[in-house]
Amino acid sequence: MDRRNKVVLVTGASSGIGRGLAVELARRGASVGLLARRRNLLAETVDHICEAGGRALALPADVTDADAMRAAAYKLRREFGPIDLLIANAGISVNTFVPDLCEKKIAQLINVNVIGVVNSVSAVLRQMVDQGNGHLVVNSSLAAYRGLPKSAAYCASKAAISSFFEALRIDLKGSGVDVTIIYPGFVKTPLITNIIRTPYIMEVDQAVQKIVRAIEKRKKGYSFPWQLATIARACKLLPIPMYDWIAARNSFRG
Repeated sequence: MDRRNKVVLVTGASSGIGRGLAVELARRGASVGLLARRRNLLAETVDHICEAGGRALALPADVTDADAMRAAAYKLRREFGPIDLLIANAGISVNTFVPDLCEKKIAQLINVNVIGVVNSVSAVLRQMVDQGNGHLVVNSSLAAYRGLPKSAAYCASKAAISSFFEALRIDLKGSGVDVTIIYPGFVKTPLITNIIRTPYIMEVDQAVQKIVRAIEKRKKGYSFPWQLATIARACKLLPIPMYDWIAARNSFRG
């Protein structure tokens, strides 16, 4: 993928998949804006990219703050030019044990995983539509396919952003702005700390290469690894009683 002279904004870029995507796209020639709350980690990654000959800009901001997101997008455009690609990757996870649900933790998760994605899109979409080209990518999850035990809030948030991006894809048809939904399985990042069973788990570098290839092909949707994606798709077709029976006996979270 030739990303020379392209400008990319990656949210959740201080660690994990977001950091990996920023580094890889910069290696391929893109000018990358790295957005996250952890200023020090962003600075370290920007230094790493620049030392390797790439171009990168640290954008310390909180995706739940719409004004901060617009300011960050403006700063990136001013530094490198119009934004060609948004990767909305920022996300968190919490256990949702029943009946003891923590509404404050769930609200925080929804704010980051859903409202944060909306704010990210809003910060770049008008410019992309006006210029007649662009690419919106969201990092969803296979957890969006059906509800998983002890993951009600996380599954709901990923289902929400998947539907949101699907609707955007339809609304943006003919605008020149492409839309891609990524559905990863288990990737070895801090996000899966509380998960005790992680079938077909992948290293971050493997996941990054798969996501970049999907972006390159401007796929509408991409699920991986294929083994877990096949199981997730099959679960969507199961009758509710059968799915409930299987899911209750195969809880991933501790």
